[in-house]
Amino acid sequence: MSDKNGSNAPPGEETQNAPAPDSVSEQNGERHETHDGPTLESLVDIVAIDPECYELDLNHHRVGKIENLEPLVNVERLYFRWNLIKKIENLDTLTTLRELEFYDNQITKIENLDRLVNLEILDLSFNRLTKIENLDALVKMERLFLCANKISQIENLDSLTNLTMLELGDNKLRKIENLDALVNLRQLYLGKNKITKIENLDKLVNLECLSIQANRIVKIENLEKLTNLTELYISENGIETIENLDQNTQIETLDLAKNRIKKIENISHLTNLEDLWLNDNDISDWHNVDALRDNKKLATIYLEANPIAKDVQYRTKLKLAVSSATEITKEY
Repeated sequence: MSDKNGSNAPPGEETQNAPAPDSVSEQNGERHETHDGPTLESLVDIVAIDPECYELDLNHHRVGKIENLEPLVNVERLYFRWNLIKKIENLDTLTTLRELEFYDNQITKIENLDRLVNLEILDLSFNRLTKIENLDALVKMERLFLCANKISQIENLDSLTNLTMLELGDNKLRKIENLDALVNLRQLYLGKNKITKIENLDKLVNLECLSIQANRIVKIENLEKLTNLTELYISENGIETIENLDQNTQIETLDLAKNRIKKIENISHLTNLEDLWLNDNDISDWHNVDALRDNKKLATIYLEANPIAKDVQYRTKLKLAVSSATEITKEY
């Protein structure tokens, strides 16, 4: 198999990079290229591309346009990270593709992917997308990365029933919706949006990891059907009460840091809990810590930046109260 650059060079051998752009200007502290970068045609003379390769890495080559890929009859993994691509195009012949990455480009629309029916992984993170669209043909998709765009609505995902991971963090979402068809989803990342309520997750019965950090949520609710959940991340919200986790007995990691919680409660039944992050809250009573005695598997407990942590014997008391804990100080 060829190496990640499509060449037959041994692992570890450096690959030749594309030349620097003709000129770079700086305005307001930002770098601005004076052209769109080379096309793939010009890169052929710079990077040794084996037409029989299964994997082609064109990361960080300042590619401005996708073209001249027709000879790649076997390629399964194609990487275009950190380039200058504005449009998805000229991929129709690459029907063997299983993984396609456009992380950190300038793409404004999801398009021209219909022929890539074997695609399993698609990464369009850090682009300029405003809408989820034109994915209906990609029924084999398992992992979809769309973080750090400008997407305002979850939509047009019904055909992706094999999806196991969906990353939509750092967008402009206000509502959790239109996920009912994703019955095989195991990981859902919705951090750093503008979501105000946990809702519309009942059909995701196989979900194991839910991350909704840095949103506008004020209440833990509507998680009753997610009985397979092992990781729940809800830090940096406005939650005041730990509640409504009665059916989520498989939880191993619970992140409630940076909320408005005053009391540790309603988690003694989480007997599989190993990691509990409650730093940066309003917990002031040591009796709260006593409530953790039933969580026998608890190995990590973070309570820094709470009133309770001002106690000069904080570490000693915490170790005595939670004898199973091996880590009680969070590194900042």
